[in-house]
Amino acid sequence: MSNDKRPAVVNDPWNKLRQYTPARIALGHSGTSLPTKPHLEFQLAHARARDAVHHALDIPALEESLRTRGLASILLSSRADSRATYLQRPDMGRRLDEASVMVLENLPRPEEPYDVVFVIGDGLSALAIEENAAKFLDAMLPSLPKEDWHIAPLCIVKEARVAIGDEVAELLGAKTVVVLIGERPGLSSPDSMGIYMTLNPRTGLTDESRNCISNVRPAGLSYPHAAHKLNYLMTEARRRGLSGVMLKDEAESLAQVSTGLTGTFSSNAERPIAPV
Repeated sequence: MSNDKRPAVVNDPWNKLRQYTPARIALGHSGTSLPTKPHLEFQLAHARARDAVHHALDIPALEESLRTRGLASILLSSRADSRATYLQRPDMGRRLDEASVMVLENLPRPEEPYDVVFVIGDGLSALAIEENAAKFLDAMLPSLPKEDWHIAPLCIVKEARVAIGDEVAELLGAKTVVVLIGERPGLSSPDSMGIYMTLNPRTGLTDESRNCISNVRPAGLSYPHAAHKLNYLMTEARRRGLSGVMLKDEAESLAQVSTGLTGTFSSNAERPIAPV
């Protein structure tokens, strides 16, 4: 007769719901604890999220990926001179360092002001940028006719927070800024990219001035769907002269695009997911 008195693993009756979401639900239990398998899965997910935060952006690979698409880029840096400083001093990640300011100030000024500048920042998940930024631009840029949108040089910013896009746009004289940035990694989404759009950007603006499209990745909001939503927000922001909490996302009322959407998505100005 066995003397093994370990509690049996009991499956959660909601287990069938797991097929609809990567969220940590219906994990079952063994006594008062998690079964071994979901416990180990949690530890792995937590390790991946931590790794995503500390992972350094592969800038040469990103620049080459953009170059193969015919997109030249300008490399800039925030005032955070290390990852440790970036994580401990959010304010340093919101402003450009002196060398970057000089780079932008010395660029030739166009005859007509730029309508928009796209800024790529590593944020809290460089992995998200490496996997999603260039592919999203593949979907987005063709939807902006050159005769309607004068696009500034693409800017890559190291150790960036969302607000740094305002200073970049202000120095370039751009009317709109779109920031692509790695969001705070979740236990099921270490590769999630956020998109923040602001009309009339300038240093010192706060989050109510921005519109956010979050969870852009293959397992979340697809690139065509995100591009569709951003195109709507940019067009309406320019037409109405406002952005942020005053501009609501009504893109879903337009003709639907083929999205390939496999997860959830969000588009608003209030959700503080990215490293603001």
